[in-house]
Amino acid sequence: MKKTKVNTAHHKLNGKMIEFFGWELPVQYSGISAEHIAVRTGGGIFDVSHMGEIFFRGKEALNAVQYLTSNNAAKLKPGRIQYSGLLTETGCFVDDLLVYMMNEEEYLLVVNAANLEKDFKWMQDKAGHFDVKIENLSDDYTQIAVQGPNAEKLLSEFTDTDLRAIKYYRFENGKVNGVAAIISRTGYTGEDGFEIYFVSEKDTASAMFLELAEKGKKYDIIPAGLGARDTLRLEAKMSLYGNDIDDSHTVLEADLGWILKFKKGDFIGKEALLKQKEAGIKRKLIGFELTGKGIARHGYPIYVDGREFGIVTSGTYAPFLKKPIGLTYLPIEKCETGSEFQVEIRGKKVSAEVVETPFYKRQ
Repeated sequence: MKKTKVNTAHHKLNGKMIEFFGWELPVQYSGISAEHIAVRTGGGIFDVSHMGEIFFRGKEALNAVQYLTSNNAAKLKPGRIQYSGLLTETGCFVDDLLVYMMNEEEYLLVVNAANLEKDFKWMQDKAGHFDVKIENLSDDYTQIAVQGPNAEKLLSEFTDTDLRAIKYYRFENGKVNGVAAIISRTGYTGEDGFEIYFVSEKDTASAMFLELAEKGKKYDIIPAGLGARDTLRLEAKMSLYGNDIDDSHTVLEADLGWILKFKKGDFIGKEALLKQKEAGIKRKLIGFELTGKGIARHGYPIYVDGREFGIVTSGTYAPFLKKPIGLTYLPIEKCETGSEFQVEIRGKKVSAEVVETPFYKRQ
């Protein structure tokens, strides 16, 4: 298994390590529920160094990014970020990603660990005709996320950068613990917080994580693993590639039409999505709560009017909300809030109801 440069810190903190898409990463330290609640009330520190960092540099960097992604990168200014889709010709997802505008000839695209090699090859194949250098520098970068209401207080002890001046989905180049870093006000938890990208040796990366964990105690900020990251993002209705979005569901079906900018010019998947928009979608990703007993897990069958329709794409018992929640695709006529269907749990059909999302939204 590949190890992040923070790996030593995880073992010192007694993290429960698992294999995650070829990486050895902590699923939890003190417990998934405890870490989840901590992020909602104080904060959590995550090692997300397995994520991919791909740089586009050159005169046609913007043109390449515009062609490959669904959102309008031309609206970005240096220091700004956008959520976008890397799409197939059918309008489905190769991946979802963040686009950072470093300057007019440099963009950073942050992709999912599971898709890194696939994404990089896709980008090279589809944007090779542009005057741009596409580099996968993922192995060079460490990424640590500090998330939660007290994240700014903790991180301010490690940097001279004015964190209050960094608005949501913006970033600054600064120093964290003396190391040059991209300091980004982003996250995958539904809370305020930051993601820090930096290049360093493993001793420096582990030391930073351990020091964040030590100084975080006074702010009720604790180390958190993959388990809490998953339950937190689901409460906030943030889609997970491979579960809720994939190469067989379109952006419109995934209820992410806001990342489609049809007027910006040509991009991969545009034609198919315009046709689908005109014809109307037949299914959509919705959030639900169980009204019967049980917990809906990923892969459990769902039934609409007694007939099997699909599966639960994501499901869990939400630690902060204290109820079972999930995501699934339903026929468009069954997507209204209050619509009922069933989830099969251990051979029994349990009642579920469509609810408004996100399930959780911070104050």
